[in-house]
Amino acid sequence: MKTDTPRPINLKDYKPPSYLIDEVSLDVHLDPNRTRVHATLSMRPNPGIKAAGPLRLDGEQIELELIRLDNVELTRKKDYVLNESGLTLKAPPKKPFRLEIVTNIDPEANKSLSGLYLSRGIYCTQCEAHGFRRITYFLDRPDVLSTYTVRIEADADVAPVLLSNGNLVERGTLKKSNRNFAVWHDPHPKPCYLFALVGGDLASINSTFNTCSGRNVELRVYVEHGKQDRAAWAMDSLKRSMAWDEKRFGREYDLDIFNIVAVSDFNMGAMENKGLNIFNDRLVLASPETATDTIFEAIESVVAHEYFHNW
Repeated sequence: MKTDTPRPINLKDYKPPSYLIDEVSLDVHLDPNRTRVHATLSMRPNPGIKAAGPLRLDGEQIELELIRLDNVELTRKKDYVLNESGLTLKAPPKKPFRLEIVTNIDPEANKSLSGLYLSRGIYCTQCEAHGFRRITYFLDRPDVLSTYTVRIEADADVAPVLLSNGNLVERGTLKKSNRNFAVWHDPHPKPCYLFALVGGDLASINSTFNTCSGRNVELRVYVEHGKQDRAAWAMDSLKRSMAWDEKRFGREYDLDIFNIVAVSDFNMGAMENKGLNIFNDRLVLASPETATDTIFEAIESVVAHEYFHNW
């Protein structure tokens, strides 16, 4: 556990990143105590930096299995330095390169609810502000924007629902196995704090929204089983938010799917992850029999607030 006093980060000390990450590919094999994350990063030196120097990647509470640079496995001490706060590549290429990093993490032991954690049988992430570094080694800062392709694999009985940012590309079951998978792609560059992943046995209510250009967007609100009868107001609030954004600002939603996930154990009220908003379920669930007008108003307000973060 950290005991040092946090240091303030001042705007006057800002320096642009020495390296950029254009594309991120994640292959995540969910397991309660040993989730394996294979990250492939398409990187390049920042053209605005004269001498990029060593590459420092943030990383906390993760186990490094291997690291490859352009298909060549690297050696600790010779090629990189590893400590409890990150990994430093001593001599990265001066041209675009591909970095592969395989890490292992323990979601069940993660009680901070930051990074990837497992609670009440549901895998969930919270990456703002610095949670992504608990998933893989990365430039965990908001000025590094990347597109993401994410493959998630898990036991089909434990996690039949597998979600991430963007649009669903593929879903299936592995042959001769009880494991299922889903592939998601988000074409819009985003900082890693907006990355999200959810896996579990969840119920949902489903609907669609017809945009101003005539596209049908799939809408889903996922909740723990037995709670779906209290999710209708959140769905209605989402539709009204999308319609108001179009009418007021001409902003048409830019993906084919919009998902909301409401879970009991979430350390914020809600999080605006691109296309996959995650909520503490107290800000999603309501019924006329038990909720006051103030609660309904709060749900409508927060659902709208998180949706408007899309821009």
